[in-house]
Amino acid sequence: MTENKGKIFLIGAGPGDPLLITLKAVECIQNADVVVYDYLAAPALLEYASKNSEIIYVGKKGGDHTLSQDGINDLIIQKAKSGLKVARLKGGDPFIFGRGGEEAELIAKNNIPFEIVPGVTSAIAAPAYAGIPLTHREHASSVSIITGHENPQKKDSTMEWERFAHSTNTLVFLMGVKNLPGIVKNLVKFGKDPKTPIALVRWGTTPKQESVSGTLDNIVEIVNKANLKSPAIIIIGSVVTLKEKLKWFENRPLLGKKIVVTRARAQASNFIKLLRNAGAQCIEIPTIEIMPPEDNKALEQSIDNIKSFDWVIFTSVNGVKFFFDTLYSKNKDVRILGHLKFACIGPVTKETLREYGIISDVLPDTYKAESVIKAFSDKNIKGRHILIPRAKKARAVLPLELIKMGAEVEEVTAYETKLSDHGKDTLINMLENNEIDMVTFTSSSTIENFVKLLPKDQSKKLLKTFTSACIGPITEKTAISLGINPDIVADEYTIEGLMNSILDHFNTNN
Repeated sequence: MTENKGKIFLIGAGPGDPLLITLKAVECIQNADVVVYDYLAAPALLEYASKNSEIIYVGKKGGDHTLSQDGINDLIIQKAKSGLKVARLKGGDPFIFGRGGEEAELIAKNNIPFEIVPGVTSAIAAPAYAGIPLTHREHASSVSIITGHENPQKKDSTMEWERFAHSTNTLVFLMGVKNLPGIVKNLVKFGKDPKTPIALVRWGTTPKQESVSGTLDNIVEIVNKANLKSPAIIIIGSVVTLKEKLKWFENRPLLGKKIVVTRARAQASNFIKLLRNAGAQCIEIPTIEIMPPEDNKALEQSIDNIKSFDWVIFTSVNGVKFFFDTLYSKNKDVRILGHLKFACIGPVTKETLREYGIISDVLPDTYKAESVIKAFSDKNIKGRHILIPRAKKARAVLPLELIKMGAEVEEVTAYETKLSDHGKDTLINMLENNEIDMVTFTSSSTIENFVKLLPKDQSKKLLKTFTSACIGPITEKTAISLGINPDIVADEYTIEGLMNSILDHFNTNN
């Protein structure tokens, strides 16, 4: 009987931006039994892992090794020998100063099947995000990627300083911040012009990215003044002069801003995408969890009696989703809805309903009474039977206004929101250390549950440590009642409207 061996995938996790991962890498992570990851591998990539996967951190940070290289080697070998598929996530590319070659040799020596999955190296990505092309017809036709980790004073150094000094290549040093003075000294010593342009990019491709530039004769002073630390890469050559003209990533309006998103995880993706595209570092603290009601009989009965209704009004995307989930669970489809008219609160709800093949007949802009009255002003709803599938404990303004207009209204619970404490400790720690720039609220329940997460004896103090943004006046009213005076209230009560208001705020206050 042959030994049951697994397989090891040596995967380049990219330079930090989780969107720079390859499709092949994502597939490997999804199929892995074990994910072993480094300090520089973006934590967001772990979201691709199966819920049943074992996740093991083996990062190395500033000489603090969670596990030695030999320990990492033994770990992945033993996991594979026990028949598991191992995804070994390494920052950047595994074969560019990532010791991937050493790991691959050991794997091969143990006759374990393996694959190499290349990644986007920071040597290329960080300069690109800083607006520095490593090659350019008028500046450089080649690139040298050099370790900056070797001590420049080492007696038996393999560093070819004279060749580097006289080269017209763009020079890229990885892991060289601590050795920057020695690198500069050796290049100048062996003939490099002290006025040669040089730049350093820290945390390239991430919301924490920052860069500085100068020349060989002043860069050490500039770096010390900026307090620039690792991880950073060094780029040397005339291509650096293009940085001011071509920089794009660091021009993003929200770059480096730490923004908490309290929306339920299942609904937050579009908002997070907008924030990240503007450069923000998103901290996901979903304060609510959306789920079907404990007792769904009322909605089921309404669907059974759907012929008795004239209108269905949806007040949220969740109402649409859970209504149709229940409809389908009863082995019914949209054909039984043909006699109905529909109304939606908000354009996003309207678009969601459209995805189910139904175009809304009415679109009140907001929950405000005058908006509802205006939207139904030319509709004869007196004596009409209206169904509103909505959240448990929803506000009463909509049904009350419809009843005033002569309608017969039946509200049913389509879904519930419950407190989620996922990320509670992270949230409190960051608030205590004044590390959060903004907290966003997209519903009254997100605010109510956010406040519940805070220690009662610290709540008042912590609520004053950040800028707050609300999606509309109803959310604003809830915030004020709980001791939060919102700095931003969106004019348009949508995620896009909230995003625009956030951008306006930072543009005004920068």
